[in-house]
Amino acid sequence: MVIGAFRCETQEFRYDILDVKYFRYPRFQSKEYLRQASKVVFQLLGKLELKKDEQIQVCRGYIFDEAVNGLKEMYGDNQVDRITVTGEPQRLTEIAYLDEIRNLGYEPVEERDEKKAKSFFHMMSWLQKNPEKLIYAKTGWPRLQRYNLFKSYYQKRSKEEREVSS
Repeated sequence: MVIGAFRCETQEFRYDILDVKYFRYPRFQSKEYLRQASKVVFQLLGKLELKKDEQIQVCRGYIFDEAVNGLKEMYGDNQVDRITVTGEPQRLTEIAYLDEIRNLGYEPVEERDEKKAKSFFHMMSWLQKNPEKLIYAKTGWPRLQRYNLFKSYYQKRSKEEREVSS
């Protein structure tokens, strides 16, 4: 997952990656990704050298809830807003994401925003052709066990769960 930070006044952009391990068993179930997303947000703001009175706008996505709580505690409620990210910050973050997945060897479908299901199945097809890349897949969602591609992952996970509870 790519998390971006953008300063409108200077057009300065920074981004970092939330490691896929936080979207895999067992970290996904314990929602470690929420804490890690918060850490990434604070690191990015540190790199941007956030000014004391600078307004902070954060994406409405629930993954940033913990970060927003920390920011409000540190800077106050009036300095932190939840927004729908659009425009240049969205565009730059999307470019960073596309660059990162292309670095893995995946070429996304052209209309990925308009055709999310097509994009999902395109990526699954790519993973089937490149099973060594499964280590980069977010496999924590229980619904994924419906797909043959992820069955071995879930069988392995079930075995680990049985061993832990024994």
